[in-house]
Amino acid sequence: EDLTRPAFPLGLGARHPISLVKNQIIDIFKSIGFAVSDGPEIEDDWHNFTALNLPEYHPARDMQDTFFIETNPDVLLRTHTSSVQIRYMEQNEPPIRILSPGRVFRNEAVSSRSHCIFHQIEGLYIDENVSFADLKQTIQFFTTELFGKSKIRMRPSYFPFTEPSAEMDVTCFKCHGSGCRFCKGSGWIE
Repeated sequence: EDLTRPAFPLGLGARHPISLVKNQIIDIFKSIGFAVSDGPEIEDDWHNFTALNLPEYHPARDMQDTFFIETNPDVLLRTHTSSVQIRYMEQNEPPIRILSPGRVFRNEAVSSRSHCIFHQIEGLYIDENVSFADLKQTIQFFTTELFGKSKIRMRPSYFPFTEPSAEMDVTCFKCHGSGCRFCKGSGWIE
């Protein structure tokens, strides 16, 4: 064996699964006219809460244990990417059709699987004659492109920061709705 021979080239790695899915989601929405808008992860109170109609006493603030960097004025790690939407609306006139992907930070103690950092992609669509039916059709298109042939269902739900509010489920891509361990026998994934 020749020890002086150059080594075989090694691969430099691969994209992270979160990056792969995020890029796939962005591509789906770009194909129907959405643009991508980015914003800071360190945010002020105005953009993260107040401009979203979440005053100090609003219950949405209680549900999100926020990581404050400093107070008076409040500077924090953003708890959602809605702050990106506020910044975009401050600088742009309707019609608006954007995605706001990014990391968000919350002290979620709901289950052992929760973590204080997770990834979120929010969409914002502002135009004349846009309805809940347009939202449902957009979500159906998205889930079909991402999961293949699928059905969706929208269930009324309470969120203290949106009105009207709905939860969205898609048929399980493992069992195609017949029920399995992955979907806990329901045939649906939230």
